[in-house]
Amino acid sequence: MPYNKIKSYAKLNLALNITGKTPSLHKIESIVMFVSLHDNILIKRIKSSKHNILFTGKFSQNIGKNNSITKLLEILEKKKFLKNEKFNIKINKRIPNKAGLGGGSMNAASILKYFVRKKIIKITKKKLIQISKLISSDVILGLNSTNSILNSENKVKCFTNCKKIYTLIVKPNFGCSTKEIYSKVKKFNQPKFNQPNKSMFRFDYLKKMNNDLEQIAFSKYSKLKTIKLYLQSLSSVVFVRMTGSGSALVAYFKSKERCNNAKKKFNKKYKNYWCIAS
Repeated sequence: MPYNKIKSYAKLNLALNITGKTPSLHKIESIVMFVSLHDNILIKRIKSSKHNILFTGKFSQNIGKNNSITKLLEILEKKKFLKNEKFNIKINKRIPNKAGLGGGSMNAASILKYFVRKKIIKITKKKLIQISKLISSDVILGLNSTNSILNSENKVKCFTNCKKIYTLIVKPNFGCSTKEIYSKVKKFNQPKFNQPNKSMFRFDYLKKMNNDLEQIAFSKYSKLKTIKLYLQSLSSVVFVRMTGSGSALVAYFKSKERCNNAKKKFNKKYKNYWCIAS
């Protein structure tokens, strides 16, 4: 049986507010978009007593056995959705880890969508959302890889045909622990995105927004602030913001040419840092 191919796209938080805390998780709201940067997933059914999961590629190191895909399969088996079917899954990791780009969560979301689309599992929308939450809080965003707004009640509204945005995504040679960054959150904001609309993806609106985790990450890693200041100094950049809990920083541009020119300048100054125009 041949493999089926899936593209699992990286997620960017254009803005992120922390509005409260439950006993187990922080309550967040976020304006989200997906970029062309993606992991490649190959998947097929196999005759075996267990699943076979293999990570390859530049960012495949240090992915433990307790990863988002293993977690997804365990949950589906426990809830008897997979009916003893086993899968061979190969993930070519092109999205950096501990970058705030949602690589692992989007892998799980992409495979979950594949199972639904191929009718491997039959599931209600309500159950689908419940399962996504059991894996991690942002898997729900990957169920529709399109411009989305997550409000403080954990509801997602999707938007199509938004204006294209060009991004320069930069990651230094260290990552940020999501758990550690969130553990230092001491204050909460009032919700801002409870009435989501398409105008929230406009540059004039986004420039006024923030990522509440940015200052926490900057206080631990001063190098991140230095990189942000450099990116802000580049010509034609509209705004620069950390995505998720870091360590990736994103510079936003109105044109592909301006974005590519900025990439050349960044590569010249920071030769050892990963970056991609996407």
